[in-house]
Amino acid sequence: MSGTVAGAPEVGYDLPAVVGMSEAEIETPCLVIDLDAFEGNLRQMGEFCAGMGVKLRAHGKMHKSADIARRQIEIGGATGICCQKASEAEAFARGGITDILVTNQVRSPRMIDRLARLAGEVSLGVCVDDLDNVAELSSAAVRHGSEISVLVEIDCGAGRCGVEPGAPAVELARAAEDAAGLRFSGIQAYHGAAQHVRDFADRKARIEAAIDLARKTRDAILAAGLACPTVTGAGTGSYMFEGSSGVYTELQCGSYAFMDADYQKVRDAGGAPISEFRNAFFLLTSIMSTAKPGQAVCDAGLKVQSIDSGLPVIFGRDDIEYVNCSDEHGVIRDPGNTLAASEKLRLVPGHCDPTCNIHDWYVGIRDGKVECLWPVTARGKAY
Repeated sequence: MSGTVAGAPEVGYDLPAVVGMSEAEIETPCLVIDLDAFEGNLRQMGEFCAGMGVKLRAHGKMHKSADIARRQIEIGGATGICCQKASEAEAFARGGITDILVTNQVRSPRMIDRLARLAGEVSLGVCVDDLDNVAELSSAAVRHGSEISVLVEIDCGAGRCGVEPGAPAVELARAAEDAAGLRFSGIQAYHGAAQHVRDFADRKARIEAAIDLARKTRDAILAAGLACPTVTGAGTGSYMFEGSSGVYTELQCGSYAFMDADYQKVRDAGGAPISEFRNAFFLLTSIMSTAKPGQAVCDAGLKVQSIDSGLPVIFGRDDIEYVNCSDEHGVIRDPGNTLAASEKLRLVPGHCDPTCNIHDWYVGIRDGKVECLWPVTARGKAY
């Protein structure tokens, strides 16, 4: 795992680092990955899934990197990946990923056509919650001579996409099974809104309700004479519930690989932060100014991170605090005046997914040295 990835540009002014550099030499603001912590997270989730007897389909929409997806498969035992958009799936396929599930509805005629073409090159699945969409996908698959795996998405509590559980889902499953060019493969039952519920008992209750809806829908599909080989969903905040349910066959966790500040606020049964996974993903920043006593200003502002889930946390420090930001600047409270100009800090972003999508590169670090650079393969692929 050394050097830059295949196809990366030659080292020059557009790269934030060079292999062999020290962390202190990296240009900031920049995304860095602690490779030891990252690989440990991958192995940990892989072991959990194997122990629970379920497959892991790691969510690539979190990191948008084919290099990271490959390592989730090679190191963490994932059988494939998820993503959210057709263009994202194409980017992952170009990066060598051969088993991809689009855990979303695709309705644009152009993007449906591109999905059907891609299904002739890789194993491809997509979710549906509408009969018309089944017909659209079927027509495109027939046109390209490909086969698309279809999962019926049910609304299991998030109130977002998804058909009502039970009979409406059976109707969709039957339509997918009967449609030319499609293969009905099971149900998508992901309760995204429950992933970041702080309280353990509340989170558990919401997921147990989702599991019950998934179970009843699966049983209704089986009673209708259809096979339902896959029940997929779950995330980093709830995977233990779905994984041990006996209903879910596949988990779609993503943030476990990195861990952001918001997930660290999610509590376990004892009221402590969930601690199965380590912080492996950071926004490296440099101090720009210490002109005002008790305060420092860094170069990581709004343009390099998402703060929808709150401000970043300064890793490994409890004597200083990131308290405010504008486009290009982050304000750090430093009552002891401990920070110096050009000093570097690791920030743990509040929400990893949209933060990753802002950047071009990940810089992988091991033992304080740059070991690799990975492009954010699907950056901006939102259609």
